[in-house]
Amino acid sequence: MFTSSETVIELGVHYSVVAFAFTLIVTVSMAFEKLFQAVGNMKTTMISLMYGCITNIILDPVLIFGYGPFPEMGIEGAALATGIGQALTLAIYLVVYFVRPIRVHIRRQYVLSGKKMVIKLYSIGIPAALNLALPSLLISALNGILAAYSEVYILVLGIYYKLQTFIYLPANGIVQGMRPLIGYNYGAGESKRVSQIYQIVLCMSGIIMVFETVICLLIPGQLMGLFTHTEATIRAGETALRIIGAGFIVSTVSVTSSGALEGLGKGTPSLLISLCRYVVVIIPTAFLLSRLFGAVGVWNAFWITEVITAIISICVYRKAIARS
Repeated sequence: MFTSSETVIELGVHYSVVAFAFTLIVTVSMAFEKLFQAVGNMKTTMISLMYGCITNIILDPVLIFGYGPFPEMGIEGAALATGIGQALTLAIYLVVYFVRPIRVHIRRQYVLSGKKMVIKLYSIGIPAALNLALPSLLISALNGILAAYSEVYILVLGIYYKLQTFIYLPANGIVQGMRPLIGYNYGAGESKRVSQIYQIVLCMSGIIMVFETVICLLIPGQLMGLFTHTEATIRAGETALRIIGAGFIVSTVSVTSSGALEGLGKGTPSLLISLCRYVVVIIPTAFLLSRLFGAVGVWNAFWITEVITAIISICVYRKAIARS
């Protein structure tokens, strides 16, 4: 008989075997997603991803529990539902690409590009990949710091990062749309327009984060209550949200600057900003403040980091633009 940990490992293996079978589909789908985004066709990516996600949600219970003519597949059914959803997303991309051609075309002679182009792609892609990994590193480090006080604080941190996804979603969407626009104008030598786009996005994101800050200040308990009913966790979460929320508005500087630098093809400066925001500044600050003020010191490290990183972001962005 398997132990609980062995059972989890076995289920993970069964899920992975099916999920990894769709790796090629996922990779090609991501390439088409970025291709459509690069030409400003965000509607196609939204529709494709939406249909894929809806299909996944519908097929999950059907394939897991075996409703109707479908066999009961358990965890493998969940993986298959995800794969089918991803395949549908790619299918929509392909149909749109051939039925309504975009301005960028895939040609065989361009597949094997020159050495300089490959190096350029990796110089942008590797920092972007590291940017995605840094939040996980931060959560692991903060969990280690908070573990010295109470598991309640670890739970609060986990809930906050779930909420953060929705808090930053509108601003991140604007930054996502900014990247191709900045790239177009930068390539055309329109430096003044690049600066205007950056400032407009900065203002738009700032306005959004004002509303997010107000929400976190007014109803932090209700937000925490969406994820837990434990009174102690809700009270600790209210304090955390109110303190962390103090840095939301100023965080738009680093988020916008990092996104703009990626749009300019400057992956390393963008990575530098993310390193400051997720590792270099916040982890030492959280550690020191936790020794002085306990778990509350960790929450204060967030807004302090956002202020410091915003100053660094402005300097990095201006320096990168000056070199262009």
